[in-house]
Amino acid sequence: MKALVMESVGKPMVVKEVAQPECPPHGAIVRVEASGICRSDWRMWMGDWGWAGVTPQLPTILGHEIAGIVEEIGSEVKRFKPGDRVTCPPLQACGACRDCLSGHSNLCFNIENMCGGYARYAAIFHADLNLVNFAPNITFFEAASMGCRFIKAYHGVIDRARIKADETIVIYGCGGVGLSATQIAAASGARVIAVDLDDRKLVLAKKAGAEHVINAAKIDPVQAVMDLTNGGANVTLDALGIAATCRNALLSLRTRGRHVQIGLTTQKEKGEVSIPLDRIVLMEIELVGSSNMQPWRYPAMLDLVERGKVSPKALITQTLPLNKAFGVIEKMTHYSNVGISVIDRF
Repeated sequence: MKALVMESVGKPMVVKEVAQPECPPHGAIVRVEASGICRSDWRMWMGDWGWAGVTPQLPTILGHEIAGIVEEIGSEVKRFKPGDRVTCPPLQACGACRDCLSGHSNLCFNIENMCGGYARYAAIFHADLNLVNFAPNITFFEAASMGCRFIKAYHGVIDRARIKADETIVIYGCGGVGLSATQIAAASGARVIAVDLDDRKLVLAKKAGAEHVINAAKIDPVQAVMDLTNGGANVTLDALGIAATCRNALLSLRTRGRHVQIGLTTQKEKGEVSIPLDRIVLMEIELVGSSNMQPWRYPAMLDLVERGKVSPKALITQTLPLNKAFGVIEKMTHYSNVGISVIDRF
């Protein structure tokens, strides 16, 4: 099969013929019909998490936002069969650790496999836990576009921020996660303010449901939020993860506000950013992290899609063949991508 292969950190990926993966007893082989292109893969390609010891074993096939059809199942798999339309979380949990057994498989650190979705076939481990069915009225490329970003946004906005219909949320960063969070928060009835440095992304944020948009390259975003909210937002969400967006988000809250951190830092920050600690204490601000989403939460999210309450496909700006995918990843170096790109030809 053809696959986009990462052979070394920071060097161009290449499309080449590789062997199809073997089906593990507890897993499944999925014929990939669509695969989203995520900034997390850019981070892996650039060695962005090398400081934390997160480095792929090379050569490797990245791609963790897949949708496709079950081609083969292992002897231990009970819940799925060949022909099922499926997607999966970006990280495949083990199903046996404390977090998995308590319903928090999104926090599993015993990751054995990361899909390999930049290829026609992908092996999914522990399929009964990690695969998720989706309905025929959701297209493959729409399901793939939800992959990493939409599930992170749903878990962050609904489960971690506990957004309410009468609240204001400010979303810093209008990439895939930020745009998805905008859609989800707006569908929940919240008032959304979106912040970015790129007017093109802010246009998409408006279409996704933002009531107000702020270009932080032109005006002070914190002051603009204060003016729009009469003293600060109920909720902020940092979808990017750099020091400036995290700090500005915290400064944009009112008393007893809630901040959700989804974006992870880069090599520059190495996991550490300065935060206004005294302000957090004196204003009783709640600061929570949000990481991926458990498979058992997918049905609630997919129900919103099936009923037309949210539309992930509205955020897709490009579909392309596998041999054009690396160009999209490369552009992420300059934050110049707008919307979501999905591979739909292998």
